[in-house]
Amino acid sequence: MTVDRRESLLAFGALVTGSAAAGVGQPSGGPETDIVTPLLELVNATEFESMARLVLPPARYQTISGGHRRSFDKMTIRQRLMVYAMDLDLTTVLFGYEMFAPIIVGPVANQGHLHPDGELATARGAAAAKAVMVATSESSHPIDQIVALSSAPVWSQVYADSPRAQDDAARAVAAGCTALCVTVGVSSDGGPIATNWDTVRELAHAVDVPVVVKGIMSVDDARTALQRGADGLVVSNHGGVVGDQSALPIDVLPAVADAVGGQVPILVDGSFRRGTDVLKGLALGATAVMVARPPMWGLAAYGAEGVQTVVEILQTELARNMAMSGRPTISMIDRELVRFDKW
Repeated sequence: MTVDRRESLLAFGALVTGSAAAGVGQPSGGPETDIVTPLLELVNATEFESMARLVLPPARYQTISGGHRRSFDKMTIRQRLMVYAMDLDLTTVLFGYEMFAPIIVGPVANQGHLHPDGELATARGAAAAKAVMVATSESSHPIDQIVALSSAPVWSQVYADSPRAQDDAARAVAAGCTALCVTVGVSSDGGPIATNWDTVRELAHAVDVPVVVKGIMSVDDARTALQRGADGLVVSNHGGVVGDQSALPIDVLPAVADAVGGQVPILVDGSFRRGTDVLKGLALGATAVMVARPPMWGLAAYGAEGVQTVVEILQTELARNMAMSGRPTISMIDRELVRFDKW
C-alpha cells in the first residue's frame, strides 16, 4: 500500500512524542550502488545525489553536486519531548498564497541538460508536492508552458544585469507567474558582478507582482534592496559565487532578519539537505527555504516523480522535527530552538 506523506503528518505527532530516536542521526550520502535504486527505496534527499551521478555525464553532474555543510553541522536543535503534536501544521502564507510547507523549489537554469523534460517535469513534480517552483529566464522550455503544467504557483527568476530583464519579466507575468525573483550580484553566465540596483527599482515599478531580490549577503544589501522597492529578499550567495566564502547564507540570515524586522518576507538558500536544515533556517528568521540541487538530483534520476519525492521527504522530515522540538506549528518556531556548538 502506498502512503501519502502529506496524509501521514498528523500520525507523526503521536509517534514522535513517544520516541526521540526516529529519523535522528541518519547518515548522509547515497547508497553504495552502481545501479539506480528504485525511487521508493530512497529515504532521504542526500541519497538522490548518488543517483544523479549514475545517470549524468560527469560534467553535467558537477554543476549540481556538492554543498557546504559546516555551518549546519555547528547547530543543534533543542528537542522537547512529551509535547502534544496532533495539531501539526506546516502551512505558511507567502504573498497571499497558503503554501503547504515553507519549502520552495529554487531556480536552476537549463534543466533540459539534466532530464529530457527539464522544467516541465520539475513543474509537475513541484505541483504534486504542493510546492512553489521558481523557473528561470534561462529555462529549456518557454515560461508559459512551464506555468501551464503547474497547479501550484510558479515564480520567474530574471538577472538584474540582463538587457532582456524587462522583457523577460513582462513575459513571465503575462504567462501567469505570481512573483518575480530578481537575481543580483551574479550574471547569467555565473560570474560575480556589481549590482545594478536601478534595475531592481525599474522592475519593481514595471510589474504588478511581488519582486523578490535574490543574492543578499549583507545587512547593507538588504536595506538597499528594500529602498529600491523589493517585496521580499533571498539570502543567497549563488552557490558560493559571491560573498565571503567564510560566511554561508545561513550564517548571514539572523543579522539580515534582525535588520529587516519583518518588513518583508525573507527566504534563504544554500546547502539545505534535510528537514532539520529547513527548521534551522526558519528558526533563524526565514519565512521559507529554497532548495535547488536536491530536486535537481531527483529530476535527473527519476523525472517529475523524483522532484516530488525529494520535496515530500523534506516536508516530512520538517514535520517530524517540528513535533520533536515541541513546535508543531510554524508560528511557534523561534530562535531559541537552535543551539550553536563551538568547535
